[in-house]
Amino acid sequence: MIRRRFLLGSAAALAAPALVARVGAQSAFDWTRFKGQTVEVNVPKMPRSDVLQSHHKEFEQLTGIHVSLDQIPEQQQRPKVALEMSSGKPSFDVVYLAMHVQKRMVEKGRWMEDLRPLVADPTRTAPDFDFADFSAAGLKVATGADGKLNVLPMNQDQFILYWNKELFAEKGLEVPRTLDAMLAAARKLTDPAKGVYGFVGRGLKNANVPVYDNILLGWDQETITADGRKLLTDTPAAIEAGKFFQTLMRETAPPGVVGFNWNEAQTTFMQGRAAMWWDSIGLSAPLVDPTKSRITGKLGFSPVPAGPKGAWSASFLEGMGIPAGAKNKGPAWYYLQWATGKAMMSEMFRAGVSTPPRSSPYQNADIVKGSMFPPEWFTTSVASLKIARSSLPEILAVTEFRDTLGIALSNIIGGADVAKELQAATAAFAPVLAKELEA
Repeated sequence: MIRRRFLLGSAAALAAPALVARVGAQSAFDWTRFKGQTVEVNVPKMPRSDVLQSHHKEFEQLTGIHVSLDQIPEQQQRPKVALEMSSGKPSFDVVYLAMHVQKRMVEKGRWMEDLRPLVADPTRTAPDFDFADFSAAGLKVATGADGKLNVLPMNQDQFILYWNKELFAEKGLEVPRTLDAMLAAARKLTDPAKGVYGFVGRGLKNANVPVYDNILLGWDQETITADGRKLLTDTPAAIEAGKFFQTLMRETAPPGVVGFNWNEAQTTFMQGRAAMWWDSIGLSAPLVDPTKSRITGKLGFSPVPAGPKGAWSASFLEGMGIPAGAKNKGPAWYYLQWATGKAMMSEMFRAGVSTPPRSSPYQNADIVKGSMFPPEWFTTSVASLKIARSSLPEILAVTEFRDTLGIALSNIIGGADVAKELQAATAAFAPVLAKELEA
């Protein structure tokens, strides 16, 4: 239906076209094959896992498989997964992974079961699973350098700009299309006496890096060279982006924003105490829930504003897979294809908690009609997917990278010299990158 620079690709571009033909054939597939068994699922606590959990009874009725779900806050889930996967004896059969952070760890540790044989087996895979419906770009990230299909794409997230239409209208302002216009609007909308601020965003170390990265994309630059060998975090463009981030956060964000992760920023925005919020589109659902949000009906969605060189939305791929050491791989595969199937992907899109890595949800007009989200959310989603671009470096030490740069950004929010902080962070992480490249 639409062309996307990053997310969607034609079926002809898929790396394994033979898989598609075999899955489409008639088979002896039976959803009740593993009836009476249990599948242990490990996921971070987030809106997408909430939607999965709310539909587990449907899966259990379909398959007779019992689901045991372990939802853990993201900050604890990732190290728990790494520890258990390294042991070779994980307590879970299905695991949710943030491939923009964990891809290299997955590949180096050989954590995951290769899903290609399962996809190709018509006795194990439902005939309507439609592997060709996944985007080529999503499958590229899901596939390791050795050709293994480590996960099935679950979500292709991107950053957008949320804005409060009522606050903008009171000042006679329009949604900003450029970074300069955004800063000007944020300044006009900031009124500390009323407890209202022009902008809110992640200031907490590590968590603040994706926001800064997305600002830097406005200079048509990422944080590392395309070959992954040289950091670009102290270039003139990086420093200019840092200065913009500093001004925005110091002059127009609430006090204490340096300690905000996405959830604190989200709460501030949906209470009507901030006019703009720059973050993941996958965090939209609570904002339109009148039992949780004070700005229902006032909420605006927009693609991120353009910098000096253009507009790109920071994009992040998540997926689900089966650990190589899983005990119940049969039930795990049934759960995995159900969770990433067309129906569940469409439900997540309708609920506004995902921008799916399948093409079919975007072709379903009934989803827009039946959603709690306004049409603007869907047009923003499609527009953002067209300009989606990876921002975090694809390296093993991505968490350490985020920690190192994140500390610098926190200091910058506190008023430290931008150039000195970014130069120091770059110098501090350079040996880590060099060691990784030598390995």
